[in-house]
Amino acid sequence: MNSLKKGFKDGIPIGLGYFAVAFSLGIIAAGAGLTPFQGFLTSFLVNASAGENAAFIAIKENVPYLQMALIMVVSNIRYVLMSFALSQKINPASAMIHRFLLGFYLTDEYFALAISQDPYCDPYYSYGAFLFAVPCWASGTALGIIMGNILPARIVSALSVALFGMFLAIIIPPAKKDKAIAILIVLSFLSSYLLSRYTSISTSMITIILTIVLSGLGALLFPTKEK
Repeated sequence: MNSLKKGFKDGIPIGLGYFAVAFSLGIIAAGAGLTPFQGFLTSFLVNASAGENAAFIAIKENVPYLQMALIMVVSNIRYVLMSFALSQKINPASAMIHRFLLGFYLTDEYFALAISQDPYCDPYYSYGAFLFAVPCWASGTALGIIMGNILPARIVSALSVALFGMFLAIIIPPAKKDKAIAILIVLSFLSSYLLSRYTSISTSMITIILTIVLSGLGALLFPTKEK
Protein backbone atom coordinates (compact mmCIF):
# COMPACT_ATOMS: atom_id res chain seq x y z
CA MET A 1 0.00 0.00 0.00
CA ASN A 2 2.87 2.40 0.76
CA SER A 3 4.41 1.70 -2.65
CA LEU A 4 1.06 2.37 -4.32
CA LYS A 5 0.69 5.72 -2.54
CA LYS A 6 4.27 6.75 -3.31
CA GLY A 7 3.82 5.82 -6.97
CA PHE A 8 0.58 7.80 -7.16
CA LYS A 9 2.32 10.85 -5.68
CA ASP A 10 5.27 10.57 -8.07
CA GLY A 11 2.87 10.10 -10.97
CA ILE A 12 1.15 13.48 -10.42
CA PRO A 13 3.78 15.64 -12.21
CA ILE A 14 3.89 13.04 -15.01
CA GLY A 15 0.12 13.16 -15.37
CA LEU A 16 0.06 16.97 -15.48
CA GLY A 17 2.75 16.99 -18.16
CA TYR A 18 0.94 14.24 -20.06
CA PHE A 19 -2.32 16.18 -20.02
CA ALA A 20 -0.70 19.20 -21.67
CA VAL A 21 1.07 17.17 -24.36
CA ALA A 22 -1.99 14.96 -24.97
CA PHE A 23 -4.07 18.09 -25.46
CA SER A 24 -1.88 19.10 -28.41
CA LEU A 25 -2.09 15.54 -29.74
CA GLY A 26 -5.85 15.83 -29.52
CA ILE A 27 -5.78 18.83 -31.84
CA ILE A 28 -3.81 16.77 -34.37
CA ALA A 29 -6.28 13.91 -33.94
CA ALA A 30 -9.18 16.29 -34.55
CA GLY A 31 -7.59 17.25 -37.86
CA ALA A 32 -7.44 13.55 -38.72
CA GLY A 33 -11.18 13.20 -38.11
CA LEU A 34 -11.12 11.23 -34.84
CA THR A 35 -13.93 11.57 -32.32
CA PRO A 36 -13.22 12.34 -28.63
CA PHE A 37 -13.98 8.71 -27.71
CA GLN A 38 -11.61 7.39 -30.39
CA GLY A 39 -8.88 9.75 -29.18
CA PHE A 40 -9.45 8.74 -25.54
CA LEU A 41 -9.31 5.02 -26.37
CA THR A 42 -6.20 5.45 -28.54
CA SER A 43 -4.26 7.26 -25.81
CA PHE A 44 -5.46 4.82 -23.15
CA LEU A 45 -4.09 1.86 -25.13
CA VAL A 46 -1.05 3.31 -26.90
CA ASN A 47 0.67 5.52 -24.27
CA ALA A 48 3.25 6.92 -26.71
CA SER A 49 3.34 10.54 -27.84
CA ALA A 50 5.59 9.98 -30.87
CA GLY A 51 3.68 6.85 -31.85
CA GLU A 52 0.29 8.53 -31.56
CA ASN A 53 1.45 11.60 -33.43
CA ALA A 54 2.70 9.38 -36.27
CA ALA A 55 -0.52 7.37 -36.20
CA PHE A 56 -2.77 10.44 -36.36
CA ILE A 57 -0.80 11.87 -39.27
CA ALA A 58 -0.95 8.49 -41.03
CA ILE A 59 -4.72 8.37 -40.52
CA LYS A 60 -5.07 11.87 -41.91
CA GLU A 61 -3.01 10.93 -44.97
CA ASN A 62 -4.98 7.67 -45.34
CA VAL A 63 -1.87 5.49 -45.63
CA PRO A 64 -2.18 1.67 -46.00
CA TYR A 65 -2.39 -0.42 -42.83
CA LEU A 66 0.98 -2.07 -43.45
CA GLN A 67 2.70 1.28 -43.80
CA MET A 68 1.04 2.51 -40.62
CA ALA A 69 2.24 -0.59 -38.77
CA LEU A 70 5.81 0.04 -39.94
CA ILE A 71 5.58 3.67 -38.83
CA MET A 72 4.44 2.59 -35.36
CA VAL A 73 7.25 0.03 -35.07
CA VAL A 74 9.92 2.59 -35.99
CA SER A 75 8.57 5.33 -33.75
CA ASN A 76 8.19 3.03 -30.72
CA ILE A 77 11.06 0.58 -31.11
CA ARG A 78 13.05 2.26 -28.35
CA TYR A 79 10.66 0.69 -25.84
CA VAL A 80 12.11 -2.70 -26.70
CA LEU A 81 15.49 -1.51 -25.42
CA MET A 82 13.89 0.03 -22.34
CA SER A 83 12.07 -3.20 -21.55
CA PHE A 84 15.36 -5.11 -21.54
CA ALA A 85 16.75 -2.75 -18.91
CA LEU A 86 13.51 -2.62 -16.90
CA SER A 87 13.35 -6.42 -16.72
CA GLN A 88 16.48 -6.29 -14.56
CA LYS A 89 14.73 -3.99 -12.06
CA ILE A 90 11.79 -6.32 -11.44
CA ASN A 91 12.07 -8.69 -8.49
CA PRO A 92 12.61 -12.22 -9.88
CA ALA A 93 9.95 -13.44 -7.44
CA SER A 94 7.28 -11.21 -9.05
CA ALA A 95 4.45 -12.95 -10.88
CA MET A 96 4.59 -12.97 -14.69
CA ILE A 97 1.42 -10.86 -14.91
CA HIS A 98 3.35 -7.93 -13.40
CA ARG A 99 5.91 -8.10 -16.20
CA PHE A 100 3.17 -8.01 -18.83
CA LEU A 101 1.40 -5.05 -17.22
CA LEU A 102 4.58 -3.03 -16.68
CA GLY A 103 5.65 -3.72 -20.25
CA PHE A 104 2.26 -2.68 -21.62
CA TYR A 105 2.37 0.73 -19.93
CA LEU A 106 6.08 1.32 -20.44
CA THR A 107 6.86 4.93 -21.39
CA ASP A 108 9.94 7.15 -21.15
CA GLU A 109 8.73 8.69 -17.90
CA TYR A 110 7.66 5.42 -16.27
CA PHE A 111 11.00 3.92 -17.24
CA ALA A 112 12.86 6.80 -15.57
CA LEU A 113 10.84 6.36 -12.37
CA ALA A 114 11.08 2.58 -12.28
CA ILE A 115 14.78 2.37 -13.09
CA SER A 116 15.58 4.79 -10.24
CA GLN A 117 14.10 2.46 -7.59
CA ASP A 118 16.59 0.48 -5.53
CA PRO A 119 17.21 -2.41 -5.53
CA TYR A 120 14.01 -3.46 -7.35
CA CYS A 121 10.99 -1.59 -8.61
CA ASP A 122 7.85 -2.67 -6.77
CA PRO A 123 5.14 -3.25 -9.44
CA TYR A 124 2.60 -1.55 -7.21
CA TYR A 125 4.74 1.59 -7.25
CA SER A 126 4.31 1.72 -11.02
CA TYR A 127 0.59 0.95 -10.74
CA GLY A 128 0.23 3.92 -8.44
CA ALA A 129 1.84 6.17 -11.05
CA PHE A 130 -0.42 4.71 -13.74
CA LEU A 131 -3.56 5.48 -11.72
CA PHE A 132 -3.08 9.22 -12.11
CA ALA A 133 -1.03 9.57 -15.29
CA VAL A 134 -2.92 7.29 -17.68
CA PRO A 135 -6.35 8.96 -17.23
CA CYS A 136 -4.67 12.36 -17.66
CA TRP A 137 -3.07 11.22 -20.91
CA ALA A 138 -6.31 9.78 -22.31
CA SER A 139 -8.59 12.61 -21.17
CA GLY A 140 -6.12 15.24 -22.43
CA THR A 141 -6.36 13.79 -25.93
CA ALA A 142 -10.15 13.73 -25.80
CA LEU A 143 -10.31 17.34 -24.59
CA GLY A 144 -7.88 18.42 -27.30
CA ILE A 145 -10.18 16.93 -29.93
CA ILE A 146 -13.18 18.68 -28.40
CA MET A 147 -11.43 22.04 -28.34
CA GLY A 148 -9.99 21.56 -31.82
CA ASN A 149 -8.22 24.62 -33.04
CA ILE A 150 -9.98 27.12 -30.78
CA LEU A 151 -6.91 27.88 -28.68
CA PRO A 152 -3.89 29.60 -30.28
CA ALA A 153 -1.09 27.25 -31.24
CA ARG A 154 1.40 29.20 -29.10
CA ILE A 155 -0.57 28.46 -25.92
CA VAL A 156 -0.76 24.75 -26.67
CA SER A 157 2.99 24.70 -27.41
CA ALA A 158 3.75 26.48 -24.14
CA LEU A 159 1.80 23.88 -22.13
CA SER A 160 4.05 21.08 -23.39
CA VAL A 161 7.06 22.65 -21.62
CA ALA A 162 5.85 21.06 -18.38
CA LEU A 163 6.99 17.66 -19.63
CA PHE A 164 10.57 18.89 -20.17
CA GLY A 165 10.59 20.33 -16.66
CA MET A 166 9.65 16.92 -15.33
CA PHE A 167 12.52 15.29 -17.24
CA LEU A 168 14.97 17.75 -15.72
CA ALA A 169 13.66 16.96 -12.25
CA ILE A 170 14.36 13.26 -12.90
CA ILE A 171 17.88 13.49 -14.35
CA ILE A 172 19.45 16.31 -12.32
CA PRO A 173 19.58 14.55 -8.89
CA PRO A 174 21.46 11.42 -10.11
CA ALA A 175 23.72 13.63 -12.26
CA LYS A 176 24.78 15.52 -9.14
CA LYS A 177 25.70 12.28 -7.39
CA ASP A 178 27.50 10.55 -10.25
CA LYS A 179 29.94 12.32 -12.58
CA ALA A 180 29.64 9.54 -15.18
CA ILE A 181 25.88 10.10 -15.44
CA ALA A 182 26.42 13.85 -15.77
CA ILE A 183 28.90 13.32 -18.62
CA LEU A 184 26.53 10.98 -20.46
CA ILE A 185 23.63 13.42 -20.07
CA VAL A 186 25.68 16.28 -21.53
CA LEU A 187 26.81 14.03 -24.39
CA SER A 188 23.22 12.97 -25.07
CA PHE A 189 22.03 16.60 -25.22
CA LEU A 190 24.86 17.63 -27.51
CA SER A 191 24.60 14.59 -29.77
CA SER A 192 20.81 14.86 -30.03
CA TYR A 193 21.06 18.51 -31.05
CA LEU A 194 23.76 17.90 -33.66
CA LEU A 195 21.93 14.94 -35.21
CA SER A 196 18.58 16.73 -35.34
CA ARG A 197 20.17 19.95 -36.64
CA TYR A 198 22.54 18.61 -39.28
CA THR A 199 21.00 15.30 -40.38
CA SER A 200 17.63 14.15 -41.69
CA ILE A 201 17.40 11.27 -39.20
CA SER A 202 14.00 11.03 -37.50
CA THR A 203 13.64 11.83 -33.80
CA SER A 204 12.73 8.23 -32.96
CA MET A 205 15.77 6.90 -34.81
CA ILE A 206 18.03 9.43 -33.07
CA THR A 207 16.71 8.18 -29.72
CA ILE A 208 17.46 4.58 -30.69
CA ILE A 209 20.98 5.38 -31.94
CA LEU A 210 21.92 7.45 -28.90
CA THR A 211 20.44 4.91 -26.48
CA ILE A 212 22.57 2.11 -27.92
CA VAL A 213 25.76 4.13 -28.43
CA LEU A 214 25.77 6.11 -25.17
CA SER A 215 24.61 3.25 -22.95
CA GLY A 216 27.28 1.04 -24.50
CA LEU A 217 29.86 3.77 -24.03
CA GLY A 218 28.81 4.23 -20.43
CA ALA A 219 29.02 0.50 -19.73
CA LEU A 220 32.47 0.35 -21.34
CA LEU A 221 34.02 3.44 -19.72
CA PHE A 222 32.11 3.54 -16.42
CA PRO A 223 31.25 -0.07 -15.47
CA THR A 224 29.31 -0.56 -12.25
CA LYS A 225 31.42 -2.28 -9.65
CA GLU A 226 29.89 -5.40 -8.16
CA LYS A 227 29.33 -5.23 -4.42
